[in-house]
Amino acid sequence: MDYEEFNIFCQNLKATTYAQQWGNSHVWKVGGKVFTIGGWAESMPAFTFKTNEFMYDILKDEPGLRPAPYMASRGMKWIQHYDSPGLSDEKLKSFIEESYSLVIEGLTKTKRKELGI
Repeated sequence: MDYEEFNIFCQNLKATTYAQQWGNSHVWKVGGKVFTIGGWAESMPAFTFKTNEFMYDILKDEPGLRPAPYMASRGMKWIQHYDSPGLSDEKLKSFIEESYSLVIEGLTKTKRKELGI
């Protein structure tokens, strides 16, 4: 997946907003909370997403994946897809959708209602 495909995919998730920040990274949020980031890699596109503790433990040692720099060092369960072989585009999209859902679960009921989700 390239950054254009990534942005189109994230844009189609309900109630998302986009910001370019942190060194021109593509930052996607729902309810003002980050759920995925495209960027922070030197050689090829990198994608960072939130995950649950179980999947974090599985994914963190897979080839092409790693605990997300900065976030994981602060105890957050975020994974970065940064190199080959990594994840297929379909699996990556699935993990981004899961990250989106995890962030929504953390929003207040009032905020979810306000966003229509």
